Amino acid sequence: MSLMKQRYVLTQSQKMMVFILSMSLYGLSNMITELIPAFRFGSIELSVEYFAFIPLTLCILFHPLYAAIGASLGEVIFGEIMLGQFGGLGELEKFLAFSLAMFIAGSLVRDPKNRRQVGIAAITGVAIHQMISSMVDIGKVWVGIEELEAVPGLAESVVVIEGVSFLNDVLFSGILFALLPTMYLVPRLYGKIEPLLGMKPRDNKIRYSLGQILGPRVIVLSIVAACAALIAEFMAESDMALIEWDADFVDTYGDWFIWISIGAAALVALVTILVMVSRRRNAGGKGVSHG
Repeated sequence: MSLMKQRYVLTQSQKMMVFILSMSLYGLSNMITELIPAFRFGSIELSVEYFAFIPLTLCILFHPLYAAIGASLGEVIFGEIMLGQFGGLGELEKFLAFSLAMFIAGSLVRDPKNRRQVGIAAITGVAIHQMISSMVDIGKVWVGIEELEAVPGLAESVVVIEGVSFLNDVLFSGILFALLPTMYLVPRLYGKIEPLLGMKPRDNKIRYSLGQILGPRVIVLSIVAACAALIAEFMAESDMALIEWDADFVDTYGDWFIWISIGAAALVALVTILVMVSRRRNAGGKGVSHG
């Protein structure tokens, strides 16, 4: 992580705050998407996959690694565990794939005020996440641990099905709930929100080439994470989920139970923001922390 330290340095407490803020805000947004109905037009279903602009914005403005991991953990805690659903190794695949995608997207942006860079990073992050998910689904059918219901016996057809799903998620959720909001928020928040939270904005005057950002170490770690996600999902589908929990509180107590998870995520986010602002005020004349 030497590259991250050169580009942008935070104290341990600031990293933890970014982690918790990302976890709670994305967990909150993930629960809200559960309440939004899907729309079907023939064989095509349009649904809000996720509000990816939240982790994307935090990864670009603050720290790609801690914001990415925080967002993925938020989905697991508030979107799965608090609702009584935990798929064991199946959740590891989602965690690794989403963390990797958001981390790469946040690392690609050298200048948060450059809308072109922000836009490319946002759509790239969504595309990487959806591509890993599609590859996992295709692999499960080809290996034989999951049966393709659409065209039984013809494993090759899953490529077309997953391809259509990939384009739908990238072009619908990717543009409406990742690309456009991120391009709008990042340039406007850059340099304004960080000082309010007691942090120094990323230095947009330092230039790095793509090779410096996505060096051999990052590429190797990305490949390892993607392979680990694939293996974890295969093991989960082969009844080797290890730690699996299914209480399904929503079915037991009704849809209103979702609001408990929403309230918990909102409370954590509010407390985190208040603590960050309080630390900024307590710093007083000492100025914004440079980490």
